[in-house]
Amino acid sequence: MLSVHTSPLHQPGTGDAGGMNVYMVELSRALAEQGVRVDLFTRCRGEGLPGLVDVEPGVRVRHLHAGPRRPLPKEAMPDLVVPFSLALLKEDRRYDLVHSHYWLSGQAGRIASFGWGIPLVHTAHTLALVKNAHLADGDTPEPELRIRGERQVVADADRLIANTADEAEALRSLYGAAGARTEVVRPGVDLRTFGPGDGRAAARARLGLPAEAFVPLYAGRIQPLKGPDVLVRAVAELLRMAPGLRRRLLVPVVGGHSGAGEQGAVWRLAAELGVADVLKACPPVPQARLADWYRAADVLVVPSRSESFGLVALEAQACGTPVLASAVGGLPTAVWDGVSGLLVPGHDPVEYARRLWWLARHPEARVSMGEAAVRHARGMSWRASATRTVEVYEDALAGLERAASWAVRRVGQGRRHAPAPAAPLSWRNEKAVARV
Repeated sequence: MLSVHTSPLHQPGTGDAGGMNVYMVELSRALAEQGVRVDLFTRCRGEGLPGLVDVEPGVRVRHLHAGPRRPLPKEAMPDLVVPFSLALLKEDRRYDLVHSHYWLSGQAGRIASFGWGIPLVHTAHTLALVKNAHLADGDTPEPELRIRGERQVVADADRLIANTADEAEALRSLYGAAGARTEVVRPGVDLRTFGPGDGRAAARARLGLPAEAFVPLYAGRIQPLKGPDVLVRAVAELLRMAPGLRRRLLVPVVGGHSGAGEQGAVWRLAAELGVADVLKACPPVPQARLADWYRAADVLVVPSRSESFGLVALEAQACGTPVLASAVGGLPTAVWDGVSGLLVPGHDPVEYARRLWWLARHPEARVSMGEAAVRHARGMSWRASATRTVEVYEDALAGLERAASWAVRRVGQGRRHAPAPAAPLSWRNEKAVARV
């Protein structure tokens, strides 16, 4: 597996680390349980980690030297794809298949797949054209370089894995992906970590939260795409509707600043709207601690403008907490509207406020939704995701064998050369690709 711009070992909720990091680690663990050995390659950032880190039996993280050994912004990553690919191809191990995550890794995966003569499976996680269609005011659109890069990966990958049917349709309609090469594999949830545990009261006691508070929770990176500003405005609308709720309203925001948008903008907005006193800033936390935040909350709020799936929504439901989410991307798959949570069409803060006020007034509905949420989440395990992923791998390998057989026949008929690979992006070190 390849992850150029972020390490599977990074803390989700910080920098560029998020659901994709959780996805790679948890899927790899589940694959290892089914007998698949996984090496996760990422870039060495000079963090003092060894070149090889054993995550658990069958799963290793390997750090490649590509570019400066320090953290770099995602915008600088395209220039490091070729050095990363060259370092990858120097590895003397023989792999059966390469699985890339995000478009930058997909570009490296194209080179590795061709260099090693093995299939490429790609999971996009997010798509530039989808993100650009749902930008927040003032947010920076994804560049044309990324869009072209995604089109190349979609064209060259032997198999594409989409999180939902909607994502598969976006790959087909926006990027021209072949339906026969596009598979839907739903992500899962780590049911060993995320579950009801010893209940809401015990979780609140551990976190130091008031027992009688009404607690809508935000958990994730603080960036315009995730819609934290929608939550802040919704809280302001909620307190206009129900001023008396201020005495027991507490809104934890668990996560760190990431991506576009000025750091601190959300907190300045809260101060301007007069709701800073009910918001509680909390740093990103490990998964076990995050589970306590989910258990302690009355509802998880996910007001994302674009979301390929929304793992936090599934994790919260597994802990017995209903979800209030925008009806975008994979969230309608992750949340059973009206049963395990509530979906909001659009991003009108008033609509979020109305649903929050309804939940605050109906604790019995929160309990019944929470119970349904646990049942819903238990139907989406990483074991099931790994089983489907193995099927995709096997299908890609079988396709390679069929292609090899076809090539042998063509050579016998006088054709001496295999088709040339698609041209790589025109980065400054494009000549290195030609040498590969």
